[in-house]
Amino acid sequence: MFSAPMIPTFAIAMGIASSLAAAETRVFMFDADKEGQAAAGFKCARTGNGREGVWKIVADTTAGSRRNVLAQVDADPAQYRFPVCVREDVSAANVDISVKFYPVSGEVDQAAGIVWRYKDASNYYIVRANALEDNVVLYKVQNGKRSDLPLVGKGKTYGAKAPVPKKQWSTLRVAAAGNTFTVYLNDAKLFAVEDTTFPEPGAAGVWTKADSVTWFSDLSVTTP
Repeated sequence: MFSAPMIPTFAIAMGIASSLAAAETRVFMFDADKEGQAAAGFKCARTGNGREGVWKIVADTTAGSRRNVLAQVDADPAQYRFPVCVREDVSAANVDISVKFYPVSGEVDQAAGIVWRYKDASNYYIVRANALEDNVVLYKVQNGKRSDLPLVGKGKTYGAKAPVPKKQWSTLRVAAAGNTFTVYLNDAKLFAVEDTTFPEPGAAGVWTKADSVTWFSDLSVTTP
């Protein structure tokens, strides 16, 4: 295992899997970005209604030393409003993605999500954790319509109940392999979903809903 030198916005590490196939991990940490500005290399958009969303770099005041995070700070309460921000140079189908998230505020929702196989703001997969509902749900967004997907072995349950702490850092993760997507929260496996709607490679990034003000850090993207 070896690590590449730090590059602005992200670090790249290379590893060798047990199958001897090389895997690349890119970790976007935002510390090299300028506070108050957009994150370099990311493209932001909005699914649904309401304002586009405001994504910018803020200083993480929850840590003992100054550290940057990517934040969605526009609290527009439109219900069917999903601000999304993806890394432009990521294109993968089989991918393992994790992100640290911190729900800051929101009366309609306090949501944090990961998107993958992102084609555009109307077509992608999304798994999100909600600190107001204490659940984690995986959806597909197809032609702008969001639909939750049934869990393997459990059917249509609207995701899974799980504690999602407010104003605390948690980690959300999804591992996409072929048609199977496995979801983890704080290292605990929650469920798996199978779906064939979007088999092609796409971008990866983060997502919020409605009036959620959410911070993100350490977006890790591993591709085979």
